[in-house]
Amino acid sequence: MAVVGKELEKEKKILKLTTNLLNETLNNLKQEVKIGEEELKEFKKVIWSDVHSFDEGDIGQAKLMTSDEERKTLQKEQYYKKLRGIKNKPYFGSLVFIDEDGDVNNIYISLTYLKDQNLNNILYDWRSPICSLFYDYETGPCSYQAPGGLISGKLERKRQYKIEENILQGVFDNSLNIDDEVLQEVLSTESSERMKNVVNTIQQEQNKVIRNLEDEVLIVQGIAGSGKTTVALHRIAFLLYRLERLTSNNILIFSPNNIFTEYISDVLPSLGECNTLQTTFQDYLSSFIKEYKEVEDFTDFIARYYRYEETNQEFIRYKQSDEIIKDIDNYLDDYIKRCKCVSDFTEGINNKVTKEEINEMLHYKYNVMPLFERIEEIANRLSSNFYQGKLKKATTFKKLIYKNVNFKQDYQEIYLNFFQSDYCKIKLSKEMMKQFVKKDAINYEDALIFSYIKGTLEGFPYETNIKQVVIDEAQDYNKLQYIIIAKIFKKAEFTILGDINQNINPYYQYESLEELKTIFAKNSHYIELLKTYRSSPEIINYTNKILGLKHVNAIRKETGKPVVIRKNIENLKNNLIEDIAYFTNEYKSCAIITKDFKEAEKLYQLVKDEFDISLIDIQTRKFTKDLVIIPAYIAKGLEFDSVLVYNDRENSYRKNERNLLYVACTRCQHELLIYN
Repeated sequence: MAVVGKELEKEKKILKLTTNLLNETLNNLKQEVKIGEEELKEFKKVIWSDVHSFDEGDIGQAKLMTSDEERKTLQKEQYYKKLRGIKNKPYFGSLVFIDEDGDVNNIYISLTYLKDQNLNNILYDWRSPICSLFYDYETGPCSYQAPGGLISGKLERKRQYKIEENILQGVFDNSLNIDDEVLQEVLSTESSERMKNVVNTIQQEQNKVIRNLEDEVLIVQGIAGSGKTTVALHRIAFLLYRLERLTSNNILIFSPNNIFTEYISDVLPSLGECNTLQTTFQDYLSSFIKEYKEVEDFTDFIARYYRYEETNQEFIRYKQSDEIIKDIDNYLDDYIKRCKCVSDFTEGINNKVTKEEINEMLHYKYNVMPLFERIEEIANRLSSNFYQGKLKKATTFKKLIYKNVNFKQDYQEIYLNFFQSDYCKIKLSKEMMKQFVKKDAINYEDALIFSYIKGTLEGFPYETNIKQVVIDEAQDYNKLQYIIIAKIFKKAEFTILGDINQNINPYYQYESLEELKTIFAKNSHYIELLKTYRSSPEIINYTNKILGLKHVNAIRKETGKPVVIRKNIENLKNNLIEDIAYFTNEYKSCAIITKDFKEAEKLYQLVKDEFDISLIDIQTRKFTKDLVIIPAYIAKGLEFDSVLVYNDRENSYRKNERNLLYVACTRCQHELLIYN
């Protein structure tokens, strides 16, 4: 409900006072930062100009003082940047909370905090405990968890603001439900080049994910358009605010591809935080597997299937299965048991080593280590024993050990032998075995198994710096990948988000992402997001029918624009030009989404001379969303105002490819057109 009259005038005065205080604080902080930088520079100059006159203790103290001053100056700089970010829009919401003692708390909610000269809070950071009331409750009895315990009381009022360039354009009292005016306005707007923060319209179910501090592993199943990625990024901002000694460099996001990485790059900075470390599972495979010059990526692996280029799908399905994990474990257990030293050897003149001594260390003393780490440790031990604790001969002993054992560190051979062993459930012909002859490139499905074998035998690259791992598009990872990730990030906590309905891997599917709880030996929690904020009800009703879904709730209001399906198109080029022209005139962004890249290239050639259009492939990093042609398996996670879904008559979506069609259609916000 819109606020008018005296109450509106009162709000205008509050905005003016807040703006004045904000500008004053910015000016003062700017001077403080400048003085701090100059003083720090002078301090360093004085300290280090006469460094030779100090002893070690003085130098150590000087370093600590310098570091402390640098930290203080950096904190002021960061706070200054945050205040600059809210200069033209100081806050977006407010609440009136009456606690159990009857004290009235008038809380204005912003992207960061602001205090007056008496250190009273004028603006509260949206991540502060009391601000959770804004997202979790309608007016009435309420409570929030503060550092000192649970605080209960009554939520008297919730209010939202439309502020542009410090001008109050609208004030609304509401409960942030599906009829919320601000939420509906946000949902009806056109999409932007990059994902934006939604801190002013976070919903209750999303807030439960964002503010979860109890669970070490949080698994989120969210339908298309439920805001999974946005929620994940706001959760990162919340964790950075609430957890001590957590920085952006301690957080790693696994993205589906580099396009997606670029797409989300503005969200954290808009929330006043630095972007975190980001990677793809492909990056890990390429860095860990040095035995091949090239490692196929997931998108090309998927494209092989949708282009119908794969002749032995049963074999690939086995390689992707949970069953093969147990088979490989049994194979490696047997392989390690059979590894032994077969003869005694001598280093130098008198340093004799018996095979029994080596085997005892190999299978008993160091048996908790990966196999090839044991060799390193044994070599170090022998060098230390024979050379008074020195390791100068460790390399020599390592070479001697490998000369006298019945195994070698050849992962390609070990991998190949698995498929020739009785542990492999599929018997391969000679023609099939040729796929595994040492080559320059390794297929994606083989790379997963290869990296698991290599990591098991030599140890996975343990990352101690990473404290939080976020995995998006979780349904695209099989359990073997999660096992690998859990071994690499042993001490990290995880936020895992995905949608089993958007699984485009035809060889591997989850019944539920809740299955992942068995992989992580930590406190884990599974939660579902069942409301979609992206697409219109007309589009949701259509996409629900593709997969037979009934539980998806569309939050947006109807647009009156039904999904249109064009069949038996006689002149493809003319129709495309006409429909693209309509979409580009009506909307800010438009995507033509095809089943595969071959179709995308075909359509691009048809219309490239008529429009300023971008053809997107897996190598693309930056692009404008105005008008693109993109395969469905690359478009995951993106959204567009309008979408034209195209499939060729000779390359139509099959029954077992419905998930890919679902992905294509759910990229659309406002108007969907299908060429079938």
